[in-house]
Formats: sequence, structure tokens, C-alpha cells
Amino acid sequence: MDNVISFAKAKKKLARTAKEKQAEENRVKFGRTRGEKESSRKTTELQNKQLDQKQLGSDEEE
Repeated sequence: MDNVISFAKAKKKLARTAKEKQAEENRVKFGRTRGEKESSRKTTELQNKQLDQKQLGSDEEE
């Protein structure tokens, strides 16, 4: 009689493993650390600033 299963516990365990699997998929799909996001944002700002500095003329001169 050692293999008696509590269906409530089995159901909770199954739900927990499904949530863990979904969380792992989301980490792969959407996961970027805060540092990576900040680095990307700063790089984009720097590139935009450099591009603005390299413009030959502005709309006001025309």
C-alpha cells in the first residue's frame, strides 16, 4: 500500500511543472537583464546623438 496517490497533490504538482515550463519559455523569449536593456538604450542614445552632430544643415536654414 505504499503507492497511494493523493490526486490533489498530483494535480498541484502537474500545474506547478507546467508553470515552470512556461516561465522558462518566457525567459528565453523575452528575457533580457536590466543591464542589457540599459546598455542597449545608452548605445541607441549615443548613436542618435552622433548622427545629429553629423547632419550638414538644419531645416531652419532652408
